Amino acid sequence: MYFQFANVLVFFLLAFVLCGLMLGLGMLLRPANPSRAKLSTYECGEPPSGSAWINFNIRFYLIALVFVIFDVELAFVYPVVTVFRQWIRDGQGAFALAEIATFIGILAVGLVYVWVKGDLEWLKRLPAVERPGEPAARRAA
Repeated sequence: MYFQFANVLVFFLLAFVLCGLMLGLGMLLRPANPSRAKLSTYECGEPPSGSAWINFNIRFYLIALVFVIFDVELAFVYPVVTVFRQWIRDGQGAFALAEIATFIGILAVGLVYVWVKGDLEWLKRLPAVERPGEPAARRAA
């Protein structure tokens, strides 16, 4: 039994040795002539302008994260849809349908949460601040 674990150990050692060998050969064979142009930041073929430390709107991240979540959902649902008829023939259709409905339901709850929280709105409105002595009609406008 320990011999099977030894096979895994040999493969890990071989992987580390080969990775080290390739990195070492790369260091020995590649030219090393750094210049100011090579060490500068490269982005989209344009020279950098301004500081890299800017205020980045968090909504870009939130929208991208929600997109990735539902894109991955589709990647998990598609294989189930392709073999669903076979599962029905095998007598497992109701169980598979319940599992995939649970999966989609959990993600739907997540979507409702993000929607109610307002993270899907691109332009968020600040809550109205009540000022003493101001008429209610003016606050609503």
